[in-house]
Amino acid sequence: MEERSVLWSYLRRALLPAVCILLVGYFAYHAVAGPTGVIAWRGYKSERAKLEQQVAERAEARAALDRQVKLLDPRGVDPDLADELVRKNLNVVKPDEIIVPLGENEGMTAPDAE
Repeated sequence: MEERSVLWSYLRRALLPAVCILLVGYFAYHAVAGPTGVIAWRGYKSERAKLEQQVAERAEARAALDRQVKLLDPRGVDPDLADELVRKNLNVVKPDEIIVPLGENEGMTAPDAE
């Protein structure tokens, strides 16, 4: 009986350090390999760089659209922009213009030098 109580006292004394070691191991693992750990930071850095590039591209596109909106102001529309948009979107031509249809390869080849 006394042997059992000695064993039980050793286990009780070892329980607290064992629990502390397990807790330290748990937190150390998550500090390195967890979703916000050191390893995940590398992925976040590359993802952030990509997102910052997308933000810059979209800011440029927005600036271009803002410039077009300013040119389309109802009080004074830029005639060149209006002409370009009408031709592009409605396939409209002026009466004195001639349309020359090009085949798929005709516009891409150089004329013969004979």
